[in-house]
Amino acid sequence: MNEHLNILDFILLREANVRYVVLGTMLLSVASSVIGCFALLRKRALVVDSISHSVLPGICLGFILSGTKDPLFLIVGAVITGWLSVYFIDIITRYSKIKADTAIGLNLSLFFAIGVLLLTVIQNSGNPNQAGLSDYLFGKAAAIVLSDLYVFGSLAVIIILAVVVFFKQFTLVSFDLHFAKTIGLPIKFYEFLLSILTVIAVAIGIQTVGVVLMAAMLITPAATAKYWTNDLRKMVVIAAVIGALSGVVGVFISYLFANMPTGPWIVLIFSMVAVFSIVFAPEKGIFAKYFRQKKNKKKMLEDNILKAFYKLGEHDGDFFKKRSAEELIMARKFKRSLLLKGLRSLRKLNLLTKVNDSFVLSRDGMAAGARITKIHRLWEIYLTKYLRVADDHVHDDAETIEHIITPDLEKRLEDLLQYPQEDPHNKQIPY
Repeated sequence: MNEHLNILDFILLREANVRYVVLGTMLLSVASSVIGCFALLRKRALVVDSISHSVLPGICLGFILSGTKDPLFLIVGAVITGWLSVYFIDIITRYSKIKADTAIGLNLSLFFAIGVLLLTVIQNSGNPNQAGLSDYLFGKAAAIVLSDLYVFGSLAVIIILAVVVFFKQFTLVSFDLHFAKTIGLPIKFYEFLLSILTVIAVAIGIQTVGVVLMAAMLITPAATAKYWTNDLRKMVVIAAVIGALSGVVGVFISYLFANMPTGPWIVLIFSMVAVFSIVFAPEKGIFAKYFRQKKNKKKMLEDNILKAFYKLGEHDGDFFKKRSAEELIMARKFKRSLLLKGLRSLRKLNLLTKVNDSFVLSRDGMAAGARITKIHRLWEIYLTKYLRVADDHVHDDAETIEHIITPDLEKRLEDLLQYPQEDPHNKQIPY
């Protein structure tokens, strides 16, 4: 009974502290997920991890200078050291022979080590206000109070609004720097703005998941959303929804079960959604790719069988002559089991019929075989005429491309080549 009451209290947000934690976590998760989309597209995932570890010394310095855990001082310190880490990475990669990944690793280790040392100094200082400061290592969303919500929530809203206002510019900077420069966009400014927003997102997010797990909060929802769409606007919205829901679920689990950490649960929910997307996303998921590859292999097999029928018909002057499986194997070197499977499929499509132990093309089958042969030979002409490929090197490429040419591309190819009558090997092209 008490458990049901707890769930009802959470859903209705009856307790003030629960309201602060849920709203704060949602805002922080949404802001992190939204700005994380641009970090992912700019291939800055490792930089985000470096920033998340680099804010720890800033938090410690903010506490040392202020003597309190005022979130404003802590965030200012975190933003300063987080931005310095980005600056140092850029300086190291620009003026030395050290690669970016190495620079990130060095930077991450150095700043985090300094942060841990400063944290140890604070713990040994005897300052009574230090209690809970170590929670920034692994996060403690349950510690969010009203004053934290005002500061963190305001910064989260600023991040979201900045992305909305500068969405077009951020998109150009993330996708096409050369075009952005061509149209006169101040690249340095928008890159700096993106970096600052990322650092702020990390600085406010560590209250929820901590220094160690903060990179997952920015990158995982963005990477997950990318599996569901190719549209950046939709990607940002999906990432925000994933971030918000995962944040609420993580807080709920932490609320329902005593001593359950909120941050790791939020990251775990992120990861579960990511794994589901990787496997089941409709276009980019593992299952979708598997069935698409299976479908493509089936089409290629059917095309090759029809082309074998057509070429045998060309040779004999009879396209509707009965052909045995052995004859087709001799003509094309088919694997017998695959050939029989393809023949059964073509029979279901009414492209050929079975007569005793032999097979005969239908009118539609003959037309399909002629089309795939035509595309093959047109592509050979295109390669020799426009790409200057030798006649004896065009066959294999045409074997691959013939299966993916759409009717629209087929028409454009015919118009471009002006309906030639013979391919480079003096074979007639069927129209």
